[in-house]
Amino acid sequence: MKGRGTGSRENDKAAQYITKEFRKLGLLPMGSEGYWQPFTAKVKRVVVTDSLRKAKNVIGFLNNRASHTIVIGAHYDHLGMGRQGSSLEKNPEGKIHNGADDNASGVAGLLELARYYAQNGVKEEYNFLFIAFGAEELGLQGSRHFLANPTVPLDQLNFMVCMDMIGRYNPDRGVGVGGVGTSDTWAKVFEGVEASVKFFTDRAGNGGSDNAAFYAKQIPVLFFHTGGHDDYHKPTDDVEKIDFKSEVGILNLEIKIIDNALKQPKMSFTPVS
Repeated sequence: MKGRGTGSRENDKAAQYITKEFRKLGLLPMGSEGYWQPFTAKVKRVVVTDSLRKAKNVIGFLNNRASHTIVIGAHYDHLGMGRQGSSLEKNPEGKIHNGADDNASGVAGLLELARYYAQNGVKEEYNFLFIAFGAEELGLQGSRHFLANPTVPLDQLNFMVCMDMIGRYNPDRGVGVGGVGTSDTWAKVFEGVEASVKFFTDRAGNGGSDNAAFYAKQIPVLFFHTGGHDDYHKPTDDVEKIDFKSEVGILNLEIKIIDNALKQPKMSFTPVS
């Protein structure tokens, strides 16, 4: 997909693929145009001739006829051919930045959680809104556009789970789960949770990825991340380095946490100082 750069034909093909998967799972279209929520993204970090680019969020809704909704999100764009800024390669232009970890791993997690909750035969106490965000690498532009133009009223959103780079598990570090300070309810949700992968929690919710945009709107968040590595924002972030077995463990951990949260009343937001 030539790095799925915002505005590219390949980025659009990725959006079409996600749309097809949402449709196969029976998720309802919840964009402004079917499953899609188009917007114009701007490249700000470098001077390029095509600084304004067409982008879109892909949004699917699992309707459990509940009064409140959980958002699960991941961004599907990356750095393309190294011409939109933020590459850490010495001479990035013309080199494919595949972004297998950043953030194909997160989108794989998004699709798997969508499959699980759409096909588990359970009618949960909350609805689910699955969002593949565009233009995250250009400054969280997709999530900010959604929050400025929500297709589900913001006061109906309970919390948001974000996955960004969950494919490079390090057993010495474990997977980080940020945002546990954004609601007092998270402490109860995490009680007794065990997993096949090592994990640790962090209170902060204002950083990392699209979760930061939701935090700014005073919506509780969780942010799953397996940490930085030498291939971050370089052409060497390739699929051969993804730890698929551990990503399965991370998603099973997420399911346990979400299922615990489903048993709780709607969360109240707590700012993290």
